[in-house]
Amino acid sequence: MLERYHRQMLLPGIGQAGQRRLRDSHALVVGCGALGTVIADALARAGIGKLTIVDRDIVELTNLQRQVLYDEADVKSGMPKAEAAKAKIARINSQVAVAAHVDDFNHRNAERYASGADIILDGLDNFETRYLINDLAVMRGLPYIYGGAVGTTGVSMAVLPHSAKRQAESRSRITWSDEQATPCLRCVFPEAPPPGTSPTCDTAGVLGPVVTMIAAHQAIQALKLLTGNIDALDRSLLSVDVWTNESRSFDISAARSAASACPCCVRGEFEFIEGESASATTSLCGRNAVQVTPSAPGRLDLKDVAARLTPHGDFTSNAFLLRGQFRAERNGQGEALELTLFPNGRAIIKGTSQPDVARSIYAKYIGA
Repeated sequence: MLERYHRQMLLPGIGQAGQRRLRDSHALVVGCGALGTVIADALARAGIGKLTIVDRDIVELTNLQRQVLYDEADVKSGMPKAEAAKAKIARINSQVAVAAHVDDFNHRNAERYASGADIILDGLDNFETRYLINDLAVMRGLPYIYGGAVGTTGVSMAVLPHSAKRQAESRSRITWSDEQATPCLRCVFPEAPPPGTSPTCDTAGVLGPVVTMIAAHQAIQALKLLTGNIDALDRSLLSVDVWTNESRSFDISAARSAASACPCCVRGEFEFIEGESASATTSLCGRNAVQVTPSAPGRLDLKDVAARLTPHGDFTSNAFLLRGQFRAERNGQGEALELTLFPNGRAIIKGTSQPDVARSIYAKYIGA
């Protein structure tokens, strides 16, 4: 059933052979918000065989300005992004197998979700998880396509890890030589910017088309790799500002051989994927919300939890999540705190950006 890709197969770099390679490929998309929806949409329409989508969040009205796989019906029904994306892709291209995971991508599940993937694409909004993906890519020999967008600016780069520090043979169908390899993310960005020192979607907003531009660059690099066109890969760091009409391409080829050796792809230190098993809180970009992740995820009966919370507020549940507002729990502006709870115990407390408040609410109503 390759006829639907006729216009794509006319391209000399793809043809029928490249299209078949794409059909047999598996991409992992981590984060299915602004960048992730554009990437997943592009790969599905291009004819990839399998997509694994991991996202921890639900669809909200403010997402619709830039997150192309969602609509108002998803907002009204409180759909998790991963499941909403899966449903929409099924209507776009029923030939694509989609595995949707409503979960936080972290060191406890990263290797499981990456199982069988040929490439990892970044739809994230934080450097900690990006460094985790970078560790995973280097350790397992998987290509990683990084991207980020905020305000009117965006950046993207491809990572083809060097083989020296791999702990196992590459699990990807994509193969490359060390001469074709690139610096990893930590070669280029050794440390994450300190909190509060760089713009976020909270403080700077985001223009939808810049997201589309960066995600398109990511998808294009993925299509090159998945169709076997390794030498066509963009090995530079792309940086754009669509408001000032600036576009720059930075040569990063020397980043790995800099004086301070990269802790990941040179020294083989995978500190992010070897993180301690502890409860974690994460502030969510643009949400005035904190995610609470239990150290030992279990399986909750959301109907039972909703019934238990009934005296404390208005809560409803479906197969994917529990959601509602507390009556007595309010923030400094007098607004009711909201709870979204997932079956594995992960929760999002909305209405506060303070981790200690979120942990307190979790312990009080869900349990320690």
